[in-house]
Formats: sequence, C-alpha cells, structure tokens
Amino acid sequence: MSFKVKEKTEVRLVFLGAAGVGKTALIQRFLKDTFEPKHRRTVEELHRKEYEVGGIKVTINIIDTSGSYSFPAMRKLSIQNSDAFALVYAVDDPESLDAVKSLREEILEVKEDKYTPIVVIGNKIDRHNERQVSSKDVLSTVELDWNHSFMESSAKNNINVLEAFKELLLQANLPSRLSPALCRRRETFPKESNKRPPMNKTNSCLIS
Repeated sequence: MSFKVKEKTEVRLVFLGAAGVGKTALIQRFLKDTFEPKHRRTVEELHRKEYEVGGIKVTINIIDTSGSYSFPAMRKLSIQNSDAFALVYAVDDPESLDAVKSLREEILEVKEDKYTPIVVIGNKIDRHNERQVSSKDVLSTVELDWNHSFMESSAKNNINVLEAFKELLLQANLPSRLSPALCRRRETFPKESNKRPPMNKTNSCLIS
C-alpha cells in the first residue's frame, strides 16, 4: 500500500569560510560519516539529500563554497538563494576568523536582514596544541554582539558535526516537530559513535 506524503519541506544551507578551514570535511562527515585529511580545493558543489520523517518529505540542499575570493558573483548568488548559513573558521587560524567577519557583513548586505540565520563554527578543535583563537572571545562576539549561534567542532573526530547541522536546519525554519526525528534518520544522518563526547548543556557547543 502506498504511503501518501502530506507535505514537502526544502531547505538550502550554505557553508562559507576561508580555504582549508574544513567546510568540505564537515559536510562529508555529516553526509557520509567519512573524513579525508588531504585538503581538496573546492569551487562550488551542491549536495542534495531527500528523506522522509512522519509523512513529510524533507530535501536538504547543501552548498559547499570556495574558500577563494575569486568567485564573488557565484558566492553572491549562493547567498541570495539560501535559507541559513554556516560560517566556518579554524581555531588554529586567526585570519580565518577575520574572513568569517567579512563574510557575515556580505551576507547581511545581500540579504538585507540582520536576523538572517547564521551559525558560526570553530572547526579543528582536535588540534589542541595549535589553537590560536579563544572560544570565549568568539562566543561573546557571536552571541552577544551578532546574536547568532556558535559552536566548536571537529570533522576529524566527529565532534558537534550533527549538532551544527541540526542548528542550521532549525534556524532555516524546518518544522519544529521534525527536530526529534532528525537524530534518528539514517538516510541522511551518520550513525552516532559510542565514543562521542557529551555536549555541554548550554545554548552553544564549546569543547574545553
């Protein structure tokens, strides 16, 4: 007997950030539960996934953008057509945080809306000894000054990757009734490792 899908929901997420901060690695960890340590230059790639939750067909479009500033027109088009944004920097690269600040200004200018859904992600927290960006300083700027969500992650160790995508989907106005089921979907979400460290029970995800 065929199952009737009652409604269709589609969201478009864009990952922006400097080259080499791990945008592609985060996306691949989310979609395929894999990690490729070698950096591969990205121009722009679209990943599309469909799955069904409680009779609702959900389509997630994920745009993996170039870390180069050689494609401003392409980046502007991605911003115009998207619902939520992940601004990624690497905790061992202070200059990549400066890029996040510039990209945020560009997003707000293009969208003409200071309440645009943005999640700032500090990636590569597995590089403990190389950290150069203080999580507390970024948290203060992002949540108090910018009024966005902030979390730290590691695509390599699969820390807060799923949580980052859940936050993006919620900010992109995915129906709230879907959020509990998102954790259980295996078509899109990788299996959670038993070794995953517990999340801090705060609004943002910081790893000390």
